[in-house]
Amino acid sequence: MAAIRRAFGADADHMAISGTKSMTGHLLGAAGALEAVFAVQAVRDRVAPPTINIDNLDPAVDLDIVRDQPRQLAADGDLLVLDNSFGFGGHNVALAFRSHA
Repeated sequence: MAAIRRAFGADADHMAISGTKSMTGHLLGAAGALEAVFAVQAVRDRVAPPTINIDNLDPAVDLDIVRDQPRQLAADGDLLVLDNSFGFGGHNVALAFRSHA
């Protein structure tokens, strides 16, 4: 979380952050492909998927974590999704998807 804050500064206050791995488990080499599908669907449907099973969120986390339920995002305007997928054996990818008018 500190890396997000460090990379995006005050803009991190306007981000909805979620982790779908909490629902799928570790997908090994398929992680990048499935995460890309989730990211494209989030942009298309303008819905942030939830991060489930967070029982005790560290109070030091000062970011907007989408917890337990999907969240509807703004109905208009640009939407950007940054998808980071890290798998065993160097299967790592970072992709960005943006909505269009």
